[in-house]
Amino acid sequence: MEIILKQDVPNLGDKDDIVQVRNGYATNYLIPRGMAIMATPSAKKVHEENLRQRAHKEAEVRKEAQALADKLEGMRLTITTKVSGTGKVFGSVNNIQVAEAIAAQGMEVDRRNITFPGKDALKEIGVHPAVVKIYRDISATVEVEVAGEE
Repeated sequence: MEIILKQDVPNLGDKDDIVQVRNGYATNYLIPRGMAIMATPSAKKVHEENLRQRAHKEAEVRKEAQALADKLEGMRLTITTKVSGTGKVFGSVNNIQVAEAIAAQGMEVDRRNITFPGKDALKEIGVHPAVVKIYRDISATVEVEVAGEE
């Protein structure tokens, strides 16, 4: 039986794949749980049209994400914080503060999409890289300069 998957199914396929499975598996497990629908000719036509529309929308979103990544790439942000005499930061500089600094530049990014390679937070003064994930495979690297307050 041919079915169209409505969600990712381990060891079978990803969402929107058209796969061939045994009748019992489809009618007793996948279809009742809402994981798939039967691949009738009309369902295939609707599926193809949905994929076409989704591809068009995704192209627009990808274009906007790439434009934002180009603006962010290589940007240098300065965050001032209290520092001890030895150069250690009291507390840490985290992704929330980096997101606020980017928002001050006029660009919005979600703080959950900001990571520091190899670290959870920045605890020393200096220049550190931060990776901002904008879309599935589109990301930008910004430099975060942690400076001490005077």
